[in-house]
Amino acid sequence: MSATHADARGIGAPHAAPKPREMMYLNTRSDALGAARAAIHLGLILACGALIAVSPWYLLPVAMLLMGIVQAALFAPLHETCHYTAFKSRRVNAVVGWIATLPSTNNWHFYQQFHLAHHKHTQDPGNDPELTPPPPGDFGTYLARMSGLTYWRARMTLWADAWRGDLSRYRFLHEAMHPRIIASIRASSALTVALAVLAAVAFGPLAVFLYLIGPQMLGQPILRLYLLTEHTGCTEDSNGLTNTRTMMTSPIVRLLMWNMPFHAEHHLYPFIPFHRLAEAHAILKEKLAHIGPGYAAWHRDHIRELRAKG
Repeated sequence: MSATHADARGIGAPHAAPKPREMMYLNTRSDALGAARAAIHLGLILACGALIAVSPWYLLPVAMLLMGIVQAALFAPLHETCHYTAFKSRRVNAVVGWIATLPSTNNWHFYQQFHLAHHKHTQDPGNDPELTPPPPGDFGTYLARMSGLTYWRARMTLWADAWRGDLSRYRFLHEAMHPRIIASIRASSALTVALAVLAAVAFGPLAVFLYLIGPQMLGQPILRLYLLTEHTGCTEDSNGLTNTRTMMTSPIVRLLMWNMPFHAEHHLYPFIPFHRLAEAHAILKEKLAHIGPGYAAWHRDHIRELRAKG
C-alpha cells in the first residue's frame, strides 16, 4: 500500500469500532431535516438554471458546469434514500429517490439493489458490484473512467436490457426482483425521454442541451472524481475501519453531498442518517485507517502513482 493511500493514519486501526447497537441512538430519521436538505438542493438547481438564463455566451460553460455539479450531486439523495435514511417515511424516501435519478438516467430500484450488494460485499473483488470494472490501474484507464463515458455506456446498456426484459447480466439482482426493476426502469427512462422531448418542443432543442445534456456531460466527470476516492487504495477485506475512506472537505461539499464524505462512518453504520454522520465521525476519527486530506490532494497523489506505474 502506498503512502498516498495510507492517508493521514497509515494502515490498521488501533481499536475496534463500537458495536452497531452502541450507535443506534444516532438513528434519528427526520422528514423535516430531509425536506430541508432536499429544498436546498432544489433551490441550487433553480439558481443554476437562472444563472444559465442570464449568462452571456462566454460565461455559459461556467454556468452549465455549476448546474452539472449540482445535478450530478443528486446522487447524494439517491444514495441516502436507498437506505431509507433521508426521510422518516419510507414512501417519501422512495419517491424522492426515484425522481432524483431522472436527470442522470439512473434508476432508484436498480441502484438500491446495486448499493446494498456493495455494502454486503464491500471491497470483495468477486462480489462487490462497484469493483466491476475494478479501479483504474493506469493513467489512460483513469482518464477514461473520469470522463464519464463508461458511466453513460452502463446506463444505456441498462436501459436496453430493461426494455428487452433481460437483467441476467446483473448477478447481484435476485431474479424475483427483475419484474419490478424492469418496470421501474422502463417508466423512468420513458419519462426522462418524454420530458426532454416536451422541453425541446416548448423551448427548443438548445434549451435541453443548456439545462440538461450539457450540464450532465460536465457534471458526471466531477462525480466520478468524487466517487473514486471512497474505496480506492483501501483494504480488500471486510474491516470497515480500513476498507473505506472518509474525506475531509469543505462544508459546501458536505452540504451538497448530504454528508457522504463521512463515508467510512456510513459504511460502518448505514442506519445513521446524513444529518448525524458528523457525530459518528467525532467518535470514530481516531479509529479510521483512511482519512483523506481533500479531493484535489488525493487525486494529485493518485495520478502521480498511476503515472509512476507507466
